[in-house]
Amino acid sequence: MTPELTALTLAALLQVVQYALMAIPANMELGPRKTLSPRDADRLDKPLMEQVSRGTARLYRALNNHFEGLILFIIACVVVTLSGKSTPFTAALAFTYLGARILYVPAYYYGWVPWRSLIWALGFLATVLMLLVALF
Repeated sequence: MTPELTALTLAALLQVVQYALMAIPANMELGPRKTLSPRDADRLDKPLMEQVSRGTARLYRALNNHFEGLILFIIACVVVTLSGKSTPFTAALAFTYLGARILYVPAYYYGWVPWRSLIWALGFLATVLMLLVALF
């Protein structure tokens, strides 16, 4: 397995951890009556994520942000691997993305301004550079 695919696997496991970090407090705050329901809009006062604490809502947004970033990162890892362009540089970029995503969770949860945005940008830049390396 290439280092990029290892980083991708770890990023997917991070996604699982982030889901648990968000889901456990959300279930505790909302109770099973709401979280096990079909969540139909006409039955809820407002969306569930507007009914949880600030911290849980931030964990939810960080999770969704990782879903969005993971799409490009998957493409970058697959393209680098399949094109045979894996190098120590692309491996470093892949693990930079992973490190940024790990740091992003507490940065979002604790509201680190402007660090949250800078951490996000670092991960995004690492992904874009991987795509550019694979292309050229």
